[in-house]
Amino acid sequence: MGPVNWLAVGIGTVLFFLVGAVWYGALFAVPWQREVGVGEAPRGSAVVRVMGLTLLCEFLVVSTLGHLLARTQPQPHVVMMMALGLALTVMAPAIGINYVHQRKSVGLFLIDAGHFVVGMAVVGAVFVLLG
Repeated sequence: MGPVNWLAVGIGTVLFFLVGAVWYGALFAVPWQREVGVGEAPRGSAVVRVMGLTLLCEFLVVSTLGHLLARTQPQPHVVMMMALGLALTVMAPAIGINYVHQRKSVGLFLIDAGHFVVGMAVVGAVFVLLG
């Protein structure tokens, strides 16, 4: 097992967070807010709580990928397969299961799952470039 690339974990986490900012801001703010019934963004201390927990959760996902990569030391194309594979076969289905039981729309699922897929593609690219 090689060492975890903590630089890639840190940069990947920040970029995953920024993908989310663009995804839920400029790209899908209106349809996402309509689907979840949120009228406006959090303010004050709620912003710190929401964004801090988001960043923490993204760090956990990215650091888990970092540990898997350190353990297996795969070729670059396999790094991308692992990153996208986690998004497509673990993260998206996990929210899909919840959304089916909560009777959420397919549109909301596509917005949220799309964020995971694009975010993890960026994270995978960071590990490839800094690998």
